Amino acid sequence: MCRMVLASGSFDTADILAAAITMSRGETADHDNATICHRHGWGAVWRDLRTGKLASHRDPSPAWQGMPDSTLTDLQTDFLAVHVRNATLPAKQGIRFTHPLTRQTDDWYFMHNGYMPTVHRLLGLERSEFDSAEYFDYLVPPGAGTLSEGDVLKRLRAVPPGGSTSGNAIAVNRRGASIVHWSPSDTPTPRFFTLHEFVTSEVHVVSSERVPALAESSLWREVAPASVFTIPFPPQKQG
Repeated sequence: MCRMVLASGSFDTADILAAAITMSRGETADHDNATICHRHGWGAVWRDLRTGKLASHRDPSPAWQGMPDSTLTDLQTDFLAVHVRNATLPAKQGIRFTHPLTRQTDDWYFMHNGYMPTVHRLLGLERSEFDSAEYFDYLVPPGAGTLSEGDVLKRLRAVPPGGSTSGNAIAVNRRGASIVHWSPSDTPTPRFFTLHEFVTSEVHVVSSERVPALAESSLWREVAPASVFTIPFPPQKQG
């Protein structure tokens, strides 16, 4: 299980990274899941303001160890998404399993919070090797340019039952960031998988938890359940 936070617009990168560290330590946990700390790696994807191109970073160490010493605190960007991870299965730890996941065939970056152990069947696979990677390939077919709410929700409704907890995800490509907020009706910890957001004239933040350091409680609202929306990016600069 994981925590995610993204910001789009005008913001201080250090504030978003600090929010991710706060969630990784469990300092803002207010939910119904036994998982409080998220110590199994962290990663980020952001937009380069000069070129409009995406870049990413992954680190298998706990966020509170690796993030403060990274160069990300000095980023100048208008989009940043951060993922802090707690592995559902002990064997699925290390850099291979650290988000954001990427594909060699296209320019998508993918972050997932939840467990989707049956989605591999829809890819014709006999068994699951890494549920988030299989979910990535299923939800964002190779070659897809954009995600639509109707198509994504149709795909999610087709996932076979059997232990899935949530399909919450952030899928990013050069056109924008798509946020997927979905959990099956029988998820055992619905509060844990509820996404929150606050929007001002300058910034749009989406987070797994309400982080007081980012905004006071009254400014946060729950993201609509079973919803998908995209935050578009400005066109890339030429040259």
